[in-house]
Formats: sequence, C-alpha cells, structure tokens
Amino acid sequence: MSDLQEVFSEYMGGKIAIYGLGVETERVLAEIGEKFQVIGLLDSYHSSGSLYGKPIISVERAAAEPVKMILVAARPGSCRAIARRIGGLCREKQIALFDTRGNDLSDTRRIAYNFKNLLGYTRGQMMQEAMLCDAVSFDLFDTLIMRQVLFSEDVFDLVDDRLRQHGIMIDDFAARRMASEKELSKERAPRLTEIYSHMKQACHIPEIEPEQMAVLEWEIDCGLVVPRREVCRLLSDLEARGKKVYIVTDSYYNKKQIVRILKKCGITHYTNIFVSCEYGVGKTQGLFREFKEMTDAWSYLHIGDDVTADVEGAEKNGIRACRIYSGMDFLEHAGYMGLWDYTQHLSDRIRIGMFVANVFNSPFQFETEGHRIGVHTAYDIGYVFFAPMICDFVLWFREQAEKYQLENILFCARDGYLVKQLYDELCNRISSTYLLTSRMAAIRAGMESETDIRYVGNMKFSGSLFEQLEERFGIQVSTAQRQKDGQADIMDYAQEIFDRAIVSRKNYCTYIERLGLKEGETGFFDFVAKGTTQMYMGRLMKQHLKGIYFLHLEKEQMQGKGLDIVSFYNTEEMNNSVIFQDYYILETMLTAPMPSVREFDENGNPMYAEETRRESDIRCFQEAQEGIRGYFREYLKLCPISVRRTNKRLDEIFLALVHGIEITDNDFLNLKVEDPFFNRMTDMTDML
Repeated sequence: MSDLQEVFSEYMGGKIAIYGLGVETERVLAEIGEKFQVIGLLDSYHSSGSLYGKPIISVERAAAEPVKMILVAARPGSCRAIARRIGGLCREKQIALFDTRGNDLSDTRRIAYNFKNLLGYTRGQMMQEAMLCDAVSFDLFDTLIMRQVLFSEDVFDLVDDRLRQHGIMIDDFAARRMASEKELSKERAPRLTEIYSHMKQACHIPEIEPEQMAVLEWEIDCGLVVPRREVCRLLSDLEARGKKVYIVTDSYYNKKQIVRILKKCGITHYTNIFVSCEYGVGKTQGLFREFKEMTDAWSYLHIGDDVTADVEGAEKNGIRACRIYSGMDFLEHAGYMGLWDYTQHLSDRIRIGMFVANVFNSPFQFETEGHRIGVHTAYDIGYVFFAPMICDFVLWFREQAEKYQLENILFCARDGYLVKQLYDELCNRISSTYLLTSRMAAIRAGMESETDIRYVGNMKFSGSLFEQLEERFGIQVSTAQRQKDGQADIMDYAQEIFDRAIVSRKNYCTYIERLGLKEGETGFFDFVAKGTTQMYMGRLMKQHLKGIYFLHLEKEQMQGKGLDIVSFYNTEEMNNSVIFQDYYILETMLTAPMPSVREFDENGNPMYAEETRRESDIRCFQEAQEGIRGYFREYLKLCPISVRRTNKRLDEIFLALVHGIEITDNDFLNLKVEDPFFNRMTDMTDML
C-alpha cells in the first residue's frame, strides 16, 4: 500500500476530488491507483475540460455528488489559499479537506501563545549547521524577506486596484493572472513578462502592454517586502566568516529586479544569485542542479521554508537542507491567533500581513523557555496591539469631519495628543487645534449651579471631601477648618466653588480667544468620555461643539444635557467587545508627555498639575506612540484608499492579544494606569 493510500485509507472506495491541475496531481493519481473513486479535478480558474484522464469540475458539483474528501495537491502556501477559498463550503457540507501530507486544512485550531509542540532551530544551531559546509544557499521569499500581506496572491489584487485607478478594468484579474502563471509553469519557470503576454493574449486585453503590467507588479511587490532581520544577519555573519553565500529562488522576476529587492532590504553581501526564470527551471525541476554545476564547493547547505521546493528539492540534488518556518507557518501553528475569520477584505489581509511580518519576523522562535510568542519593545507593543484600532479610528474621524463640514477640530489634551498628529498627517484641510483642557479644568471653569456641583459630586472620588475639593475644584481647606467641618457635605462649599469658577472661567476664555478659532461647526475630540468636558467647555465657547469620540460612556445618563456626540463605538458594540475592559490601557498609551492642565492664569497661560509619571513611563509610551505612528504610515502606504475598510472586530482581536502574547518590556509592565479625576492608580500588570 502506498503512503497516500495508507494515510487516507478510511476514504478508499468513496468518491473524492483532487484540487490542482499541476504535475503534483499527476503524481497523486498514479500513487492512489484505482483504490479511490476520483470523480474529477478542481481548480480555482477552470471548471470544464479534462486532464490526466479525469474531468475538470466545479467545487459545487463535487459537493453535490457528494464527495467524501477533497485532496489538495499543491505546495503548503497554495494549500492555505485554497483552504481559504473552499474551507467554509467543506465544513458546511461535511467534506474532509486534506493536503497530500495528511494535514487537515479545515481544522480551526485553538489559539496558542507558544510553540512548545513545534521543533525548530535556534540561531546558534543554524549557525553550527552552516559552519560545517563550504557553501550555503538561502531561499529568498519567506526566508530572507517576507511580504506585508497575508497571501502572496494579494499582490495581484493590489495590481488590479492600481490598474482600475488608471481606468483599466480587467475582469477577474487576479484569477487570470494566476491561471496564466500556472499554465506556463507546467513546462518551465516563466518570466513575468511572459506571464502577462500569455494573459494579454488569452484574455484579449488591449489597454496595456505586458511589459507595463510586469513593471507595475514588481514595483508594488517591492514596496511590500521587508527583511527577516535575524536571517539576514545570519547570512551576513556567514559571509564575514568566509563562507560562500548564495541565493537560490523560484521567481518570475529577473536577476536585476531581485538585486534591487535585496538592496531595498539591506542585503548586499552574497556570492551569487540563481533565479528560476533565468534558467527556465524551478527548484523542483533542476535549478539546484544548475546551481551545483556553476559553483565550486565540496559541501552544500540550503536554508528555506518550503518543504517541497527547498527541502525535498535540495536533498534530491545531494544538498543538505534545513527548514526554517515562514511567518505564515508560525501563524498557522498558533491557530491563526483568532484572526482567520477576518481575512475577507484585502485591507484585512494587509493588516494581518503587517502583524505577521512583525511578530513572526524571526524564524528563531525557540530561544526562550517555553518557546513563548513574545513582543519585546514598547515600539512593537504600540505597533502590534494598539495601532490597528487607532488607525481605523483616525480614518473614521476624518470621515466624520468631512460629513459634518467642520470648520475647526479641537483635540482635547491629553488623549488627543497622538490622535491629532495622526489626523494632521492624514488630512490638513480642516484647521486642527490641540486644546489644553481636562475634566478638572473644564469643571472648575464651568460651575454655574447647584445642579452642576451635584453632578460632579455624584462621580465618586477615591478620597475625602477635602481632597476632592482641592483636586476637582482647586479649593484648599485649612486643617482647622477641616476639623470644624468634619461632617460637611460638598454643597456646603457651593459659594466657594462658584466664586472660584468665575475667576477660572475668565482666565480660560482668555486662553480660548488666543486660539483664533473660526466661527462655525467645531469638532470636539474626546477619547472615552461621558461628555462632561464637552458640556462645560460648551459654556465657554461661542462655537457649536460636535463631539467625535472613540467611545461614548453612559449615553443614556447624559440625555437632556444638550450634547451633540457621535462615537466610533456605539453602546451595542461596546457590550459585545473587549474595548470596554481595555480602553484604559489605550488611554495610557495615547497620552501626552506633559502633565494634566488644571486651570489658567490671568494671562491665559496653562497651569499644570504636578507630574506623577517617571521618566521611564514617559519614555515608554512615547516609544509605543512611535510604533503606532510607524504602523499608521506603513498601512497608508500599503493599502490604497479604494480598498480600505474599517474592521473593528479585527482591531479588537489585535488588542486582546495584549493579554496572551508575552510582553517582556519592563518599562511597559511597570506603568501605572492613572485616573486623577477619580484619584485612582492601577498597575498595568493588573490590567493585563
């Protein structure tokens, strides 16, 4: 009995279909013989005709038969994309979906935050293996470099979008692009211009020449790639120690284009490059043979991520091979970190690709005890966990600014510090102002009635009445008076509060006048709030304030107070979201490096509270903000405007990972989550 017959013995005699039209399918058919009833072959781009003596049918027809199993005859990377396309249908129809190695492609794995059950190399072990050989070759894509998209096919969707922006509409562009590559690859390893020439002829595309499309795809792809830093460092170290270092890659890009991709990723030290399309053969077809014939070495080691092309292809040619895991391999082994169900839109796949390129950039995930998945710097903490949600919020904020035709936008201190910077990078058509304010500053200036005092007093303060008077209203009560008024109520100090408010209001208005705001609709940003600050600031300003919040708390309780507020998260979403428990963490990372403003002097100059944060705290959240800013810029660069989609559910999963992925940055772990209005301090570790 063959290996395949043994692995899939329970499906013998039953109807099955094979997904794939390549040479791997021909091998599978020969190996399984007549033991299985193969009713047809499946493909993403064909549903008629015949090949290898079998009809080509649609997935829907296979499901209607019904087949018991679909066997995917493709490389691991392609298997994932196929599972994405038909996995849902297979689960719905209870059709088993396997690759030829026996991996269940329908398996929705449990999320894991470590690789305890995965064997892999440490960097030191890989260096030892390489030092035993005279020549070391590296695969390129997913080994030395990686793309910031989830699937390599996403590149074609980006090309399609760019063409559409120039008025060139090609139906099913990505499918036709892949079909042309697959067709030509049956005979040889094609160049990209050959692929597009075939596509142009087959699809009758008059608008653009193959050479133009080939250049466009290369330019877009080049913009997506980033180096896998630890592997690149390994290559450099080996070259520095006198090893002959080569790059052997399956690619439709020519050698000149590969050199430019390598240079962009900082890879400049290597002996030579062997590219499949330059020789007309891929790694499984003879590229390693060409490599050996043109190099002079007594022993070889090849390092790559693909089991078929890199490991089996090298070993068949007498080259020792070491497999390292791609970023996608790690994501798969981690149960997709809960992200798998959110890959429908291209913008989602770009964001997940950016996540993978950061968290799984290094293949050496086996250095620490327990092989924990970790994030190790404040920059990466901001980039990985917080940036996707903040990015979506800023994009939504711009939409609101346009929708309500705002004349001014006020970003309230201190939560508006970073958000204003991001918004200004995105759009500067509408005047944006960083408004020095706080709940305490607005309350001190806004008190007009006993109702106001009761409203504030009902927001419980963690401290004595006299501490509340000092913190919230700026009123100091002597020790003797405190002893005398031991049983006093906040209303006993109403007149003092009103008197102080008159002075605070005048000083605050002096500051506001200096801002030079236009008349007209004014956006008022607050991150997470009931609307207290907006309510009292509205009494000091002549403009109508349109609140644009991230999250509006206690909306029902604020009805009847004349507030005009829209929020990124509504009440229903909040009740089914992690955001309610985690927004304190977000607030801590968005804040400004200046202390909170308490009030203003007679010249309208701010008077700040005493700084309670340490230098290490400020440095930590500033580094995290750099991570958020870096992500924001990268996402805007990678994701065209036409394909951007807000996906709060995906953002929440990224945010929730802060509780599962190991964080080793001590400055972050030592942060305090401060809420001075309520006089509360909470350790960050308690929030995690």
